[in-house]
Amino acid sequence: MASATAKIQKTIARQQEKISEGQFYEAHQQLRVIASRYVKSENWDAAIDLLYGGALALLKAGQGGSGGDLGIFLIDVLGKGGKDVGVGEKSKLLTILRAFPRREPTKKRFVTEMINWSCRVGEHPLGDPELHHVAGSLFAEGILVLAYLLNYFDWLTPFDSECEPYEAERHLALGTKDSPEQLAKCEYEWYTQDDSHTAALYAARAIFPYLLVGNLRSANKAHLIFTSRLNSGNKSVSVQEVSSKSSDMRVYPVLPLLNFLGLLLLAVQRGSSDLYKQLAKHYAPYVKEVGVWDDALNQIGEMYFGIRIPRQGNPLFDMMGSMMGFGGGSPKPKPKKAEVAPPPPADVD
Repeated sequence: MASATAKIQKTIARQQEKISEGQFYEAHQQLRVIASRYVKSENWDAAIDLLYGGALALLKAGQGGSGGDLGIFLIDVLGKGGKDVGVGEKSKLLTILRAFPRREPTKKRFVTEMINWSCRVGEHPLGDPELHHVAGSLFAEGILVLAYLLNYFDWLTPFDSECEPYEAERHLALGTKDSPEQLAKCEYEWYTQDDSHTAALYAARAIFPYLLVGNLRSANKAHLIFTSRLNSGNKSVSVQEVSSKSSDMRVYPVLPLLNFLGLLLLAVQRGSSDLYKQLAKHYAPYVKEVGVWDDALNQIGEMYFGIRIPRQGNPLFDMMGSMMGFGGGSPKPKPKKAEVAPPPPADVD
């Protein structure tokens, strides 16, 4: 075992010499060939160690494409070798992920393959939360960097930074207990580049995804963090503290949709369909003006308050479905990506 490990380390060291000499293509190809031999002989651990060391060496040399290719090969080997989502495996993958150069196109594919692997072999059908959290946080960093730069260079555009808001939202919504803070902070910094009256649009992007995966606790945390940053960072937005025996709430006289989001969370917490219906009716003109919340709110209404989403079915298909036992009606409409996370698990956190 020790001799095999030493052999792998020697191979990696030899390829690192090539990399330091600028022979990136040769090193990449040789590492691939040697790893393929290990795979053919089902020496999974040797292949994993070799690909990990090789991918890291290339990425540190700024070779995102070649390093990413070996990283993706590593994920394939983890799957073929029947490796579980263990501490060692996650550590290797996250170390590689953090080593990717900014704006490297292969990074997205690496993240996708990493999450898909964890879905297949792990205990979380939507992917390992820690992997989601780290991936989402790295994508969110691009937004924070861009927001900072735009404060000083108004000629910059989102394309001048690794700005991946949808990727950040998608992964952080399925992350750990630390993810809501990261997502709320990210959305707030993104909001600071927009008009002050758009606060609720960005807050919703941190709240809706958690509600739609059944995670009320994280939705409340994201709301609290976003509004706290708003109160401290934007003095032009007035706020009033309203307290009752059962709850405390911040009310924003000039931001009705932000009030709606706070009351929506309260309605979900209480499980009150009557309160939800009153909210929906009272704030309907404002929600209609936004124009992109309907799908998310319909899903929330059905999930938490039992308000069925109207669907247009094919009568003939419905009848045949009932007879054949597979149910009728049109497929459940998918929420819009900008506001919604993947389908929710059964339990509410």
